[in-house]
Amino acid sequence: MTVHFIGAGPGAADLITVRGRDLMARCPVCLYAGSLIPRELLAHCPPGARIVNTAAMSLDDIVAEIAAAEARGEDVARLHSGDLSVWSAMGEQLRRLRALGIAYTVTPGVPSFAAAAATLGAELTLPGLCQSVVLTRTSGRATAMPEGEQLAAFAATGAVLAIHLSIHVAEKVQAELLPHYGADCPAAIVWRASWPDETVVRTTVGALAQAVATSMERTAIMLVGRSISAEDFGESRLYAVDYDRRYRPLGTQPRFPSNGQAVDTATDRPLTGSSEGQA
Repeated sequence: MTVHFIGAGPGAADLITVRGRDLMARCPVCLYAGSLIPRELLAHCPPGARIVNTAAMSLDDIVAEIAAAEARGEDVARLHSGDLSVWSAMGEQLRRLRALGIAYTVTPGVPSFAAAAATLGAELTLPGLCQSVVLTRTSGRATAMPEGEQLAAFAATGAVLAIHLSIHVAEKVQAELLPHYGADCPAAIVWRASWPDETVVRTTVGALAQAVATSMERTAIMLVGRSISAEDFGESRLYAVDYDRRYRPLGTQPRFPSNGQAVDTATDRPLTGSSEGQA
C-alpha cells in the first residue's frame, strides 16, 4: 500500500501532470483538499473509489483515513493544490506516515505563481533586469514568518516577489515595498489563476492596495518586479548569432569543438559510428 501525494496544479483541471492523473486513476481512495481543487479533477478517479474531501478534517482525521486504507491494502491518492513543495501541509503528513511505516510517493504539480505568470504572459527572469524570484508571504494567524524572513528584507534584493496569502494586508505590503521598488514599479494581482473566474489586475507598487478587487480572497497572488510588464530589456546571449555554444560552435577555435561530428543532445557527447542512412 502506498500514499501518492499529488500536486493537482493551480486550478484548471487539465493542468495536472500525466503522472498525477494516472496515479489517481489506479487508486481506490482519493483524499482531496476540496476548498482549492476543482471537482472536475475527480473524474480521473476509478469507478467506485472512496473520495473524501479533507477541507473540514484535522490532521489526525486525515491520518486515520490513510491508516484505514492501509489496513484494507488500498493505495491512496492525496491531492493538494498547486505544487507540494510550498505551503501544502504535506511535510507534517509525511512525518506521520514515516512514523507509521506507511510508504509514500510525491508527484510535483504546476505551482500557482507559474500559472499567474503565464496568465500575465510574463517571463519573470529577464536579462539585465531580474534573475531571481522569491516566493514568500506575510505572517498569518496560522503561520508566523520566521525572524529574518521579512518582506522588506526580500524587497531590498530587487528580486521579483511572488507574494502569497497576503492580499488581506495589501496596504502593509505596499508600505514595505515602496522604499525598495518605488511607486512606478510594475505589479499584478492574480486571483484564482487558470480557473474560469480568474481575475487579473495590473497595477504598480504605488497603487497596489487600491487595486485589490472586492471579489479577491486570500488565495490571490501579488507579483512585483520590473519584469512584470517590461519591454526594454536585453536579449538572451544564448540565442545570439555571435554566441559560441555547444550546439552552434563558432570561429576557428570554438569553446566546444565538435570536430565535424554530430552531437547527441541528450548526453553532449559525439555520436559514434557512421550516421549515414540513420534518421
